[in-house]
Amino acid sequence: QVQLVESGGGLVQAGGSLRLSCVVSGRTFSSYVMGWFRQAPGKEREFVASVTGSGGATFCTDSVRGRFTISRDNVKNMAFLQMNNLKPEDTAVYYCAARTLPGIATSGSFYHYWGQGTQVTVSS
Repeated sequence: QVQLVESGGGLVQAGGSLRLSCVVSGRTFSSYVMGWFRQAPGKEREFVASVTGSGGATFCTDSVRGRFTISRDNVKNMAFLQMNNLKPEDTAVYYCAARTLPGIATSGSFYHYWGQGTQVTVSS
């Protein structure tokens, strides 16, 4: 059973930064595509960013490009989301997810394992 546990959320003022972490159990972490998604109150879950198993390719949604960076450490079985210049509209529960097939995917339907989420609140 693969388990994902996020941490690093919290309350921050607009313009501030947070770094989310996701630790993944299992011995095949480097084969997983990792993604970050978020869900704001009353809204559907949306894709934020994804990184390939090797870390060689990343993709993020337009609204966070230039502010958020996804990365991973295949020795520590961890994925990260560095969030800079946060805005109130970034407020959401952030989830990390693992995809066992190759290739970056932006739909949550293509991810096989999920964490429990971590709350990020950005005050204006």
